[in-house]
Amino acid sequence: MTSLALHTDHYELTMVQAALRSGAAGRRCVFEVFARSLPGRRRYGVVAGLGRLLGELPRFRFDAGACEFLAAANIVDAATVDWLAGYAFTGSIDAYAEGDAYFPGSPVLIVEGTFAECVVLETLVLSVLNHDSAVATAAARMVCAAGDRPCIEMGSRRTHEEAGIASARAAYIAGFSSTSNLEAGRRWGVPTTGTAAHAFTLVHDDEEAAFAAQVAAFGPGTTLLVDTYDVEAGIRRAVAAAGPALGAIRLDSGDLVSQAHRARALLNELGATSTRVVVTSDLDESAIAALAAAPVDAYGVGTSLVTGGGEPTAGFVYKLVAYRSGDGWRPVEKRSAGKASTGGRKTPARRLVGGVATGEQVWLDGAPERADERPLLTPAVRSGRVVGGADVASAREHCRRALAELPAEAMKLSAGEPAIETRWEKAPR
Repeated sequence: MTSLALHTDHYELTMVQAALRSGAAGRRCVFEVFARSLPGRRRYGVVAGLGRLLGELPRFRFDAGACEFLAAANIVDAATVDWLAGYAFTGSIDAYAEGDAYFPGSPVLIVEGTFAECVVLETLVLSVLNHDSAVATAAARMVCAAGDRPCIEMGSRRTHEEAGIASARAAYIAGFSSTSNLEAGRRWGVPTTGTAAHAFTLVHDDEEAAFAAQVAAFGPGTTLLVDTYDVEAGIRRAVAAAGPALGAIRLDSGDLVSQAHRARALLNELGATSTRVVVTSDLDESAIAALAAAPVDAYGVGTSLVTGGGEPTAGFVYKLVAYRSGDGWRPVEKRSAGKASTGGRKTPARRLVGGVATGEQVWLDGAPERADERPLLTPAVRSGRVVGGADVASAREHCRRALAELPAEAMKLSAGEPAIETRWEKAPR
């Protein structure tokens, strides 16, 4: 098992050293993860990555190799290295269910434990949630733009190899139908798909030979890439090779709107009326929306998806909001210009009227039980032991339900204000 402990920032460990000396290291604390705003002025975000984070917690250990590096590089002193060598998170984590929508200010994850054990988790927590939630948010917008047409994730070659796997997982939770990434299929159970690239056509003497070989290997239900040379000629050769039962053609270049119309007309003329038209080529939610009236059956999305649709982070921050003092909790908050935080532990809920979300209610000092509110936090870790989280299929279903709660305003692709307002209120006594 490879340790993830050094996948963190230098200053997390220097804070531990100083806190060990001041006595604050063992002080009971509450940290919250929230976004100050929605990147790109989007109208909602989608939380993803909790399952990955909970799976990585057991690997967050300072093994012998990590401790040797810290000592040799003089990152922290010997006493701190000794403390880190015995590190294991023993606190608790509450979190939004994976796949839920989120809005500014509301805590999507709450970590409670000693200052030292919580602070060293900051980089791991943020790197997982910021990446996966950015991808899931972009994916959800693309799925919305696509309507009932499936979206295929195919961005592995556009990002880091592990990020590609995480992206496929996040996209599937947010509604994509499948991925080209085989490890995402093995590790997370995401359906995989794929047939051939232009190289397969080019390695054969001509397009007829390439199509004949692919049909011989996979049957007439395969998808043939028809734009290596001439699209119209490619479609004719594809139907000649597979017959009218050809599964699909793929278009990967040019003006996809006009190409799709011409392709559909030609396929119908050739008797291939059930052959689907799949389009790829640098698609994003705007391009997908522009294809809404075109005879397209599925979209393949790569670069824009794995880079969060131009917003590669969800904007989450990890802030100390309270610590234990005497018999109670002392709220603490930042007052930095433009980066202020609200102190005290909070309990978020989604206010619903007739099944439609009307507000994000963040309760301070507890929360009342209300029939018109859906509590948002679920137990994830207790005393260092994972007790929550959901499988990918359950997270996908939760995402579908959570997005269905949002008002129609949320589904607009244009920049704007959050679809629902976040309100803070002290719980009634």
